[in-house]
Formats: sequence, C-alpha cells, structure tokens
Amino acid sequence: MKVLVLNSGSSTVKFKVYDAEVEVASGIVERIGEEISYVSYRSRKGAVNYEAKVADHDEAIRHIIRVLSDPEVGVISDPGEIKAVGHRVVHGGELREPVVVDEEVEQIIEEYSKLAPLHNPANLLGIRAAKRAFPKALHVAVFDTAFHSTLPEEAYLYAIPYEYYLKYKVRRYGFHGISHAYVARRAAEILGEPLEKLKLITCHLGSGASVTAVMYGKSVETSMGLTPLEGLVMGTRCGDIDPSIPYFVAKWEGISLDEVYDVLNKRSGLLGLSGISNDVRVLLQESSGGNAAATRALKVFAHRVKKYIGAYMAVMNGADAIVFTGGIGERSPPVRRMILEGLDNLGVVIDLERNERPENYGGVISREDSKVKVLVIPTNEELAIAEEALKLLKKSAL
Repeated sequence: MKVLVLNSGSSTVKFKVYDAEVEVASGIVERIGEEISYVSYRSRKGAVNYEAKVADHDEAIRHIIRVLSDPEVGVISDPGEIKAVGHRVVHGGELREPVVVDEEVEQIIEEYSKLAPLHNPANLLGIRAAKRAFPKALHVAVFDTAFHSTLPEEAYLYAIPYEYYLKYKVRRYGFHGISHAYVARRAAEILGEPLEKLKLITCHLGSGASVTAVMYGKSVETSMGLTPLEGLVMGTRCGDIDPSIPYFVAKWEGISLDEVYDVLNKRSGLLGLSGISNDVRVLLQESSGGNAAATRALKVFAHRVKKYIGAYMAVMNGADAIVFTGGIGERSPPVRRMILEGLDNLGVVIDLERNERPENYGGVISREDSKVKVLVIPTNEELAIAEEALKLLKKSAL
C-alpha cells in the first residue's frame, strides 16, 4: 500500500513515497514559478535530475508523477497505486489530530494562513493540486501544531485581555510538533522505556528552532507561540524579545509594523546578530578564525536553548533525557557542547567523544554516570506523516 508524502512550500514541493512504511522514493521540485526549475528524484533503482519550467504546484505534481512512473527508476506504474497522500501543514489552529482533508479542513487551513503566511498558503496550494492529480486517494493533513494541543491552559494562554483568546484564538500553538512527537517516540525505544513513563526535553534545532517539554508522552510546554517567531534564536527569526521593541523600532526607524515584522522574521536571529550568515556551519568556521561577531551569535543561540532546557526541567520537576534533532541538533557537535556545558548540577554530563560521533553510541552522547541521558536522533517527519495517513486509510476501509 503506497503513500505519497508532500511538503509544499511557496516555491518547492518535497516528496517521499512509502510502501508499507518503508521509504522507496524521494525527491524535490525546486524554484517553482521561476524561469528555470529543478526536479531531483531518487529511488532504489536509480536517480533522475533535470531542468524544467514549472509554472505552478499543479505542474510540479505532474513532474512528480512523471518521475514516480518512470519506466527505469519509477516505483509506480499508475497514479492510482497511490492510495493516500499525506500533507504536512504548519498551522492547524486547535485541531488536535491528523484529519482527512475536506472543504471544511481546507477552510481551516486558509483561516490560519493569517498566522502562518509563509507556510499555510503554500501547504494549501499543494493539497489542492494533489487532490486534482490523485482524485481517488485519501488526502490527510498532518499538522505541526497538533502535538501541542495537550498544552495546559497555564502554558498556552498569554497574559493579555482574555477576550483576545475568545475572539481571535490568540494563544500559544507551538510548531515542529511532528518532529517533536517522532523523536520522543524514538527516544523511548532507544531508552527501552514506555513513552508514558518518561519526561523528555526535545530540541529541534535548525533554521527554525524550538524546544518542547514532553511529559509522559504529551507536550506540556513548547517555545514557539502564536506563530513560529517566538522562542529560541533562529536562523533569521528573533525569538523572544521585549514586546515593546517593535513599537520603538517602528517609531525610531520610521517604518511600518509590516516592515518591523519582516525585520523580526527575515533579518534577525543568527543573521542579525552576526551580520554574516544564518548558517551555523559558516558561523562556526568564522568563529574558529577569531570572528567576534560569529562567536557572539553562537553564544546567544546556545544560551537561549540552555535557558529553555533549565526552564522545562522546572516545569516537569526533572527530566529523564534531552533529545537533539534537526539540522543543527543532529550535525553540530560544537553547538551541542556549548548548550550542555555547565549543566552538571542538573544531572547532565556530556561525553565529549560521544558527542563527536553519536552514531557510534546509538545516538547517546551523555556519560554513563549522567543522571539525565542525552541523545541525538535524526528526525523523520515524512515517515511520521506516512504513518498517520496509513492509520486513517485503514480506518476509512473499515
């Protein structure tokens, strides 16, 4: 039973195909709407890469069908073999679980576009294009916000007039939920303990970054808020700041709130602090060469993650393990070391050798005597989406 997983951006569509939860093909269509677009695809049979002019998401889906059906490297002979299509959707509001996409769900996704303008509109374009291309498949939306629907009221409410929650649903939603849920489950498997008995702090660190307190299998706190702008320092996002800063910046610079919002989302974070790059790899290289601005940005990034780890230990009254995932979390030993150093009194003791090569130690980078285990676990959001799509597919067949 084949499932296609789509992650649709404004100018890209990433895709993977699973057969009985085993990945059999993957690829990406890039630079949609530009003069030259790129299609990259690989399967166990081989790979295909070519240039094309891809005008929109409908055309992108046609190219995906083309490579999936390729007589030499394809994995399907007919689009009808795709029984379900799982869609990653960033903002689902207060929807608590994956759902079959109907008109009402499309309206909800569209409604929350106002809070995720960089993501939801593109997600919806991909959904509608895929529904046209695979009319007989079951289309399932899996939301980044759903895992955090278990946040208690004291964690999701902001201390502003309560009427704004009642009227506009202004609250903490949290994001990266698909990733946080996946690595929490994998951590439980690695530790050999039921997820329902563990207190975990999951750190999804990439260009977008967030930390979640997972208590007995449920998200009870998370760093991102109403939008993905709150929380950690990120590639170009500011994370936590004094709420009066937008007011003063707009006043001093003579710019609009829309322009301030653009600064906070696209010109801040690691890029804003360093003035060099939003890429941690570049900043580490610059820092090792003595660049003070790069060092400053990395220190602020690590400090913010460390602060959240400590806070979430307080929220859960301790932790059994800390989990690192995402591009930085998985592939940057120096940043992990910066975050974890100095947490000995909280029971966190990093093993420097393991930290350099976590794969050699089953992903565990803490010392044997560390009360709190530390793990590095590659995330697999696509597999998690495929699993959810299969569940609903089997349920619909009953």
